[in-house]
Amino acid sequence: MRAVDVIRRKRDGGVLSPEDIHAFVAGATDGSWADYQCAALLMAIVLRGMTLDEAAALTDAMVHSGMRVDLGRRHDGTVPVDKHSTGGVGDKTSLILAPLAAACGAVVPMMSGRGLGHTGGTLDKLEAIPGFRTRLSLDEMRRALDRRRCALIGQTAEIAPADKRLYSLRDVTGTVESIPLICASILSKKIAEGIGALVMDVKVGRGAFMKTDADARELATWLVGIAEKNGVRTEAFLTSMDAPLGRAVGNANEVIESIETLKGRGPKDLEGLSVTLAARMLVLAGVAADDAAAERKVREALGSGAGVEAFRGIIEEQGGDPRVIDDYSVLPTGRDRREIVATRGGYVSALDAECVGRAAVVLGAGRERVDSVIDPGVGIEIRLPPGAAVRAGESIMTMIYNDQGRADQARVLLEGAIQIADVPPPAVPVIRNVIGGRS
Repeated sequence: MRAVDVIRRKRDGGVLSPEDIHAFVAGATDGSWADYQCAALLMAIVLRGMTLDEAAALTDAMVHSGMRVDLGRRHDGTVPVDKHSTGGVGDKTSLILAPLAAACGAVVPMMSGRGLGHTGGTLDKLEAIPGFRTRLSLDEMRRALDRRRCALIGQTAEIAPADKRLYSLRDVTGTVESIPLICASILSKKIAEGIGALVMDVKVGRGAFMKTDADARELATWLVGIAEKNGVRTEAFLTSMDAPLGRAVGNANEVIESIETLKGRGPKDLEGLSVTLAARMLVLAGVAADDAAAERKVREALGSGAGVEAFRGIIEEQGGDPRVIDDYSVLPTGRDRREIVATRGGYVSALDAECVGRAAVVLGAGRERVDSVIDPGVGIEIRLPPGAAVRAGESIMTMIYNDQGRADQARVLLEGAIQIADVPPPAVPVIRNVIGGRS
């Protein structure tokens, strides 16, 4: 099958067959399709779109470009389950819900990514823990799942290798903004890790990639449809990202907040979302029969300390220093602090999540380029979240930093993120909608 024929078919608005799509992905993987041919078809897809069946076939082809891990159905009839977020500011739920779900009996192979742009990455947070290894082989991942019921890792070379080449081409050819391509990239890695169920957290709002409910709902609908066609039971939650989630934005400080949440001392918005997503993971995996039973299990793991002990075990299994659970001085922290204070009294009516995320990147907690170096000890602590009463001169946020010049730049962004009003803002639910399953 000639590459030019496949390109022409999509260029002219035709529907690609599974054979067309598998030829494209195989050519991208083994190099028999040149970069310019791959880029031409990617652009045709962006301009002409794809059907759900085409996108499902693309996802399947990308899964089979490498190894699909066979974790199988467990002896108790449950299936491995994962959770994926489209990226937000202060979004550390993976560090909380994965050990909670594992403590409740689920098997959680969680393959995560790094932060890019104003959103944080799970791997960067985990690597703030001294010694923590996110680069595990598939054999090491299987051992971790057998011993701890959870593995928190990055993408391995064996998993969906086509995605690496296609994503690098999309990044430099203006072909990132395509929902079928976005979904295939996300889901191919998740499906290849051997899961049978998936909970998606699709962020929506100022600090999310999807700014409107309509755009987030469209992405969620595609994600659920494609995953279901590939045999993975999936639900997508649309969750608010106008303000940061929780109180910590950074890496080491987000680890601390995650551990505090597992100890029952975390912010209510973060705890509530983590518990809800973990409970749905249990239901989809077959560990719990319904929402009520699942939430009871998760709350018991939270209250008894089983969740935080599961996280201790995961850290130890992956080479990290388990003392971090009891001694936060094990973690790196910036040398200096600066308060961002209110210019007037009233109520905090908004904290723009994107501005806060960009400030964290400026401080060194995130990356603007793939090769940027992360400073795990810097970040931002939110003292007064939206809705809180504030007096003139009172601290709303604290910067943790190592570089004065970076702090000066970040301060401008943080001051611009704050809005103060005379009356409290209306309450905004963390969960806006659910797609699939119960919707």
